[in-house]
Parts: sequence; structure tokens; C-alpha cells
Amino acid sequence: MKTGLVLEGGAMRGIYTAGVLDVFMEQGLHFDGVIGVSAGALHGCSFVSGQKGRSIRYFKKYRNDKHFMSMWNLVHTGEVVGKQLCYHDIPERLDPYDYEAFLKSDTEFYATCSNVETGKAEYIKITDMLNQIDVLRASASMPYVSKLVDYQGMKLLDGGCTDSIPLEAFRRMGFEKNVVILTQHKGYVKKPQNAKMAELRYHKYPEFAEALKERHSVYNQSLKEIHRLEEAGEVFVIQPSEKLEISRMETDLDVIQSVYERGMMDARVRMKALKEWMEEAKR
Repeated sequence: MKTGLVLEGGAMRGIYTAGVLDVFMEQGLHFDGVIGVSAGALHGCSFVSGQKGRSIRYFKKYRNDKHFMSMWNLVHTGEVVGKQLCYHDIPERLDPYDYEAFLKSDTEFYATCSNVETGKAEYIKITDMLNQIDVLRASASMPYVSKLVDYQGMKLLDGGCTDSIPLEAFRRMGFEKNVVILTQHKGYVKKPQNAKMAELRYHKYPEFAEALKERHSVYNQSLKEIHRLEEAGEVFVIQPSEKLEISRMETDLDVIQSVYERGMMDARVRMKALKEWMEEAKR
């Protein structure tokens, strides 16, 4: 059976996922495919290239640079995340991404984006990280505070708007045994968003505005199905053992480090059970 790794987003909560993935690399875990959403895609690509510790390193070094993620960026560029620093300067020279290792990896990698014209999710396979960096950027371009990303004739934004946890999509692609990393604690229920704001901001894209209004319902249904599959032994879930006390645009480096370490700890606690589950999946 093909094994998959499904990575939820969540802005700065994604550093929890980075901690989990670093333990996976430490333990030599391998998956046939990885699909990430937003922050999940950002950290998942370093897992595919085998760069343990890269995410927490560059987050701690550049998080409080106004060109990284800030209101200064939003005011001066129209986007809260700095395109040049985050998607070019850091991966290309400041903390180099291993593009060659990614190319050589036998793990298929997908980023989930939202097509604003259709209001549907796009699951885009990335085979060349350097030349498809805009797919990664689109996946992490949060609504309201990001410009639309044009890619192959599509207008794209944050994948979490249409499919926050793309387990079912990955199963349809043939990845039958999946590990899911969530960034919300067990028992979390997503609340409705401001419907008027969605209509006002994206009135040119009514299908996308509708997706934003229904986001909480789709998310909660996804969680329900994931936990049903978990009980049936068809998926293995790792999620925060307690609520992550971190804001979507957290700047406190101690808080960021603490959430990263929580991810590492939760992964180590579950590692024995995970390895046994993965062995079963191979039989």
C-alpha cells in the first residue's frame, strides 16, 4: 500500500508540524507521498529534501524581520508575507533549500491551493521546487492579506480556504495508508467566519466567497471523518496534546520554540505506535 503524509496548515501553528517532521527525519521515516496545505506545505518541502532543523532555524532568524511576515509588509506591498525574502532570498541564498535533494527524492509532493474562480481546491504536484515556487507561495497566501497568485492560468490563494486537511483527496490519488498531522488540539471545533467580509472582499469571485463562508462546516466534517478513520486503524493522527498558545502572526521567539518542541515531544511519545502502524500498513 502507498503511504501518505497529510499536513494541515495554520499559519504560525505550523511550527508544531516542523517539530513533528524533524523527529520523523531523525527516525528515518519515509512516505510515498506528502501533501501539505499552507504552512504544512512550507514545512513539508523541507521534510522531502531531508533538511532537519531548517524550518525552526530560519523562523527564529528571520521571523522578526519586517520583510518576513508583518503589518509593515501588508501596508507597503499589499501582502502580509514578504515574497522576495521568504520565497527567494531565504531558500536561494540565506538558508539554502536543497533543490537537488528534492529532485532526487522518490517521495511525491503536492501543495493544496484554492482556485478563487471556481471556489474549489487544486492539488498541484510539485516536481521542481525552484521553478514551481509560486505553487508553494499560493498555498500559503492567506485570504484578505495576500494578493492572488497567478499560476498556469489559475488565480490561487491559501489551500486551507477550500480543503484544510486533504486526506480524502490523497486517498483518491491512491495513498491508502496515511499519517495526518493536525495543528489544532483534539476536541477543537471551527467556528463560522464573517460572511459579510467574505462577500465584500471577494465579490468578484462568488464561489470562493461561498467557500470561505462554508469553511468551518467543511473543516469540522473533515475532522469527524479523520477521527472515524483513525478509530478504524486506516489513518494515524498526530496532533497537539494541548491547545497551542500561539497567535497566527506570533513574534515571540520563545513561544515559537516552545510550540516547535511540543511537536517534537508529541512525535516522540507516539513514535513506537506509529512505527508499528506503518509496519502493519506494509503487510
